[in-house]
Parts: sequence; structure tokens; C-alpha cells
Amino acid sequence: MRQTLDFLLFDWLRAGDLTTRERFAEHSAETFAAVLDTCERIAREKFAPFNRLADTEEPRFDGERVHLPQATHEATQAYAESGMLAAAQDYDVGGMQLPCVIEMAGNAFFSKASVAMGGYAMLTSGNANLIMAHGTPLQREVFARNEFAGRWFGTMCLSEPQAGSSLSDVATRAELEDEADPLGPRYRLTGHKMWISAGEHEITENIVHLVLAKIPGPDGRPVPGTKGISLFIVPKKLVDERAELTGERNDVVLAGLNHKLGYRGTTNCLLNFGEGRFTPLGRKGAVGYLVGRPGDGLRCMFHMMNEARIGVGLGAVMLGYAGYEASLEYAKQRPQGRPMTAAGKDAASPQRPIIEHADVRRMLLAQKSYVEGGLALELYCARLVDELHTGDDAAGAQALLDVLIPIAKSWPSEWCLEANSLAIQVLGGYGYTRDFPVEQYWRDQRLNMIHEGTHGIQALDLLGRKVVQQGGASLAALAARVQQTIERAIHTDWAPQAHQLAAALAQVGGATKKAWSTGEPEEALANATPYLQAFGHTVLAWLWLDVALSVQGEGDFAQGKRAAARYFFAYELPRIDAWLAVVARREPLCREIRAEWL
Repeated sequence: MRQTLDFLLFDWLRAGDLTTRERFAEHSAETFAAVLDTCERIAREKFAPFNRLADTEEPRFDGERVHLPQATHEATQAYAESGMLAAAQDYDVGGMQLPCVIEMAGNAFFSKASVAMGGYAMLTSGNANLIMAHGTPLQREVFARNEFAGRWFGTMCLSEPQAGSSLSDVATRAELEDEADPLGPRYRLTGHKMWISAGEHEITENIVHLVLAKIPGPDGRPVPGTKGISLFIVPKKLVDERAELTGERNDVVLAGLNHKLGYRGTTNCLLNFGEGRFTPLGRKGAVGYLVGRPGDGLRCMFHMMNEARIGVGLGAVMLGYAGYEASLEYAKQRPQGRPMTAAGKDAASPQRPIIEHADVRRMLLAQKSYVEGGLALELYCARLVDELHTGDDAAGAQALLDVLIPIAKSWPSEWCLEANSLAIQVLGGYGYTRDFPVEQYWRDQRLNMIHEGTHGIQALDLLGRKVVQQGGASLAALAARVQQTIERAIHTDWAPQAHQLAAALAQVGGATKKAWSTGEPEEALANATPYLQAFGHTVLAWLWLDVALSVQGEGDFAQGKRAAARYFFAYELPRIDAWLAVVARREPLCREIRAEWL
């Protein structure tokens, strides 16, 4: 993996050029490599050996506290000590001012080694980044800085038992207690939050929850819809202005743990806020400090959610990568079958490794195209984040990110799950036993189509908002980038693929127009998920063509990249015809079928 990662970073994305920018001027190719080396070493020594342990000894609640394997404590501590929690932050807050693309590449090693054990850090970094963007100076100093230092970890609390993805139905209530509290306007929260990853543990001395809740209107009732949602910092244990624990426990408690198919090493919790088990500052109700303005909670939270979606996409890629490498190694060693000749099989001849069978190579090549293409996608998005913050065309980078974020989260979640399924298939009967790791990779992976916005929600976001916003500006920005790659490829050996990609791009554009031709959202969006699949495959075909144009030489590494690119165009891109057909004709079946028929 490291050779591919270095190639994508430095030969394809030219990450080394970022050192010419003022923010990254103290860095060099050597410092970037040192960061990657450190992450790779910690992941190899502290995370990978305990991935199975975190799965089999899943979090346990004894009614008072949550128990985790000691290895989880040690791994997360090693991660915090590496400085990666604050990798992209300013030097003056303890950060390294790394480019986002290098930070993302470093985190890839942890996701591959143990995606569940790495979940605590991903959530903490996103939580602290949000506070840095939207919090007050004191909130940044007290909460974000201590999260970056690894002293406290963080969460995001959105869903509720009755309101999963439908955030407008959030019922958690926040009532003002003290407008002048130094840590921010202080509220009392009551309600319940469900599916909260890392919501309870004792890895760190405190947990900083970011909680969506509604402030009652003048009539005492919560404001309906998303406009009434505000965001609050709710620490597990109360702290003062000097970031010292006051000794009081906040009124937020664990009601129970959810027992998941995979990702078991990360606690997943039902949390009760304000039930009265604790009485901070002398009364019941969870103490929370307003972040930003009242009613601005969802906009603030999306800062963390978008970052988390790229993180989920990266985690999906690396789970796929782990399965690919395991099945590749197995296929090289497992003898089975003999060559078929015109005269049939010679039973006396030695068996050959299964990697010599064309169908096994098909499955391995499919995995390679999914995981290496997915890695290119996530790193490309991270490179756009660097352009957004330090480049000359922030508007262009934002337009591209807007349309690519749903793909960055959803495409690897679906197709690297397929990679994990193929890894099991390569191992045959051994694949679904616990003696080999590929069954765990599949179980961990299956959650990613639900994490941070389900597959269907990403599809609605893409077709319902992103490709039509501002008169289709984001779609046009992407099409322009794709066209640049096509023009570079048209006079090379990749000309057939360039023509194929141009036709696919035109298909996507045509289907988009036809989907919205009646102006009826219900008609346009009924087939949003097939649209998402076709759009994602077109994006990945573009990236594979762009990557292939950067490949040099005739060695095994180069030939492997070219083969994966050719595979994607030969076997994968043709799938979009069927997906876009139902979009273009606004196929009504799924919208009109009666519930009684199902």
C-alpha cells in the first residue's frame, strides 16, 4: 500500500508542491515522509495486532462504567502522542500545519489497521475542528485545545431514537440558564441521543459532546423544522475557564450500548441528557454551552459532518484495501486446480496457486480497481480542501467539493464493501471463518453505507441539491475537470477510454436534465440512488484515467495500475447504462408501488 500511497500523493497529486505555500513552508518532502513513517509504525505496532481483540472483546457496560481492552487505551494514547489529532492545526495551538492531503494519508494507516479503534480519534479531531471554526475564543482554548492534546475525546450527537436521519424531528430541548457564562451562553438540555459513537468510555478523563437541540420559541414550544436546531458543547464532566475539572459530573449518562454487526471496538451508545441522575450546579439538566448563534446548529454541525464523511469514505477504502491484501496473499499461496488443456486436465500434474485462475484474477483485479481508485478519490478530495484553504481558486475548489462529497462518502462504502465480499470469495470456505480476517473486514465495512448519512440520503443530496445548485455550477466545474483529462488522454494509448469517458459524462448530463425535466422533485428523485451509482462510477473512471496518465515505466507496479484502469473501463463503467436509463425515463415503479404489494 505504501508505494501506491506515495505515488498518488507525490507523482499524481504533486503534494510536494504545497511546500511553496506560506502555510506549509516549514515542511518538505522529508517531513511529509516522516509523518507517514510514524503513522505506519504506530498503526502496525499498536493497532493492527489488536484489531481482532477489539472485535471479540467488544465494549461492556457493568451499569457503572464501560470496559474496553487495555490495547484500545494504549493505541489511542499512542495516536494522541503522535500529534495527529492536531495535524492540520496552527503551530500556536499545538498543531503541525500539515496539508489535509498528508493528514488524510497518515490516517489511512490507522483505518487499515483497525478502523474501530481509530474511530475515537477521527471523531475527536472533527469535533475540535468544528469548535475551532465556530466556537468562541475561550471555547477553543478550553475544549478544542484539550481535545487536540488527547486529554479529552469528542463526539457528535445528532440522531435520536425517534429521529434518525430526520434531524428536523429532533426533540432534545435546551433552555437558557445563564446568558453570561464565560464558556458561552449556558443552557440546560433534556432528551435522548441514539447511535452515538464513542459516547461513553474511560480512555480519557473527559468527553466533549457536541449536541443538537432545540431552543423553545416565545410560545414555549420548540421551533419546528431544522431552523430551530442549535448546537451545544456538553462535557461529560464540568470544567472551569482554566480547563480544569470542577469535580462535578454533568447530567448526561449512558442508558445502554448498541451491539453492532461490526465496528465493535468503538462504543456505540444511547445517551440520556437531563434525566436527573446527576445535579450539576445544584439542579437536574445537562449543562450545555451554545456554539454559534441560536438556530445555527445544523450549519455548524455540517462542518464536522462533511469532514466525517470524507473520513468514513477513507475508512471504507482502507477496509477494502485490508481485505484485498489478505486475499491477494492467500491466492498466491493456496494450491487448487490444474491447467486446462485441449486434452483436458492432467491429474498427475501439480496443482497451481489459485491466483493463476482467470476468475480469481478477475476478483483480485476488481478489488484493486475499487480500493486504489477509492484511495485516489479520497486523496483528491483532501487535496481540494488544501486548495480551498490555501490555493488561488477557493470558489472552484468549493464547487468541486460540493459535488464530490456525496461520492467520497458513498462510493467506497458500496464498492469497497463489494471488494470485501470478493475477498471472502477468494478465500472460499475459509473466508467466512474467524480464522481469517476477511469476514471481520466485511462486517466492519457494512456499517459505512449507514454512517454519516445513509446511501439514499447521499443520493438525494447529490441529485436533489448538489448537481442543480447555482444553475448546475458544481456539475459544470466537475465536467470541466473531466474534460481536461479527456483532452490529455485523447492523443495517447488511452484514447479509447477517453472517448468512453466522454460518452459517460454526456450520459450523466443528459440523465440529470431528463430527471428534472418535469420540475417535480418526487419524479426526479425516485431513482436518486441509481443516479448516485452512475455518477460515482463516472467519477472513478475519470480518476483512473487521470492516474493512468501519470504512470511511468513498464515495471510490475506501473503495469498493475494500468491493468486496474483498463479493468474499470472494461467491466465497471458500462454498468452506468442501466442505472441512468431508469433515471432518464423517471421510472415510476418504486414511487408508485403500493405498500400492500410488498
